[in-house]
Amino acid sequence: MKKAIILALAALSVASCTPTEQGAGIGAASGAVIGGIATGNVRGAAVGAAIGGVAGAVIGHVSEQPGQCYYRDRYGRRYVSACPQGY
Repeated sequence: MKKAIILALAALSVASCTPTEQGAGIGAASGAVIGGIATGNVRGAAVGAAIGGVAGAVIGHVSEQPGQCYYRDRYGRRYVSACPQGY
């Protein structure tokens, strides 16, 4: 029962956030879990949370821009540009 209440409160806490904030929160939580499981210590969870938070924020930011897609050029640099027709 306690787990259900905690999950409900967690879901409500991100309900009014922007897509960027939601993406960062979900990415950080997921990254912390994955980092903690992969390394078995708190340092791995912290690194996973940082990486997941940044990645989630980038993905959430792009989702706020309808008709815009996230790309990488051949040098690995990220940029946002108009999506191809039909997407």
